[in-house]
Amino acid sequence: MTRYGALRWAWRIVGWFGVGLLIWLSLTSNPPPMGDVPNLDKVGHVAAYALLMLWFAQLRLSGEERAVSGSGLLLLGIALEFLQAWGGVREFSIADMIADLAGITLGWLAAPPRGPNLLGMTQRLLGHA
Repeated sequence: MTRYGALRWAWRIVGWFGVGLLIWLSLTSNPPPMGDVPNLDKVGHVAAYALLMLWFAQLRLSGEERAVSGSGLLLLGIALEFLQAWGGVREFSIADMIADLAGITLGWLAAPPRGPNLLGMTQRLLGHA
């Protein structure tokens, strides 16, 4: 495997770790406190899904590939809401799904070519390019 390929593989692993963390945070019976600010959890949804979309968009440059990533993240968000409802500990929320979609959209828009190519910058910094 080339150094470039190894970095891309590591990038994927970190991204999937983020997905795992998102799943755990969404399903845990004791989530981190969000304070007393109303709807602050929606900001968390937007931020988490934007970061994941931006992260995976570094690997998937075409619009079709990004649509697959974005669709997968949206389906994950919807599934997690249903799992929360069935678990009896957390609440089902359509507003959370909308926040997930907003985050996915922001992450897509922040990705290259509009935003920075973070993977490319990392490759250059590590001397992999």
